[in-house]
Amino acid sequence: MKVLLLNGSPHEKGCTYTALSEAAAALEASGVEAEILWLGASPATGCLGCGGCRRTGLCVRGDIVNDIIARLDGIDGLVVGSPVHYAAASGQVTGVLDRLFFAAGGKLRLKPGAAVVSARRGGTTAALDQLNKYFTINQMPVVSSRYWNMVHGNTPEEVRRDEEGMSVMRTLGRNMAWLLKSIAAGKAAGLEPPAAEPPVKTNFIR
Repeated sequence: MKVLLLNGSPHEKGCTYTALSEAAAALEASGVEAEILWLGASPATGCLGCGGCRRTGLCVRGDIVNDIIARLDGIDGLVVGSPVHYAAASGQVTGVLDRLFFAAGGKLRLKPGAAVVSARRGGTTAALDQLNKYFTINQMPVVSSRYWNMVHGNTPEEVRRDEEGMSVMRTLGRNMAWLLKSIAAGKAAGLEPPAAEPPVKTNFIR
């Protein structure tokens, strides 16, 4: 079993990475492989709505999004980490997730997902709400912890001193590992995943 953790901070080893590392360590200690992938510092644009991915399964931009898509068949769970920018996820995370879920959301259906946010002070719950919507629109079980999945601090050192936040990250990692093992046990026992119902779209204006 493997979980991919996306680091959506422009700082590769900053506060978001510190939080994700704590969750990753708990996953590894629970027998689940964890990979932290940095989205980079180059701007990630949003979705063009061009439909090119519908033909190829890949984003026409050809950037980090396609690197993530190439990993999806080999992962069992996804954690998305982001700093809080103006009470929202970073533009980097938003641009990447918009295109990732539009191009390859089907590869993530029924795989557990979790959001992690890092802030100096406020805006965390709004950012978590934004990120969790990607999972819930895509039939992904959302993994929780003993509190909202957030850490506080202005530097990695301050985040590590956020003892409650670090505990939340460890609990998140253990909960993710437990859910993955439960799903695997269900499959081994012959439990089939729910059948996908054909999509129905109702326009409000006709």
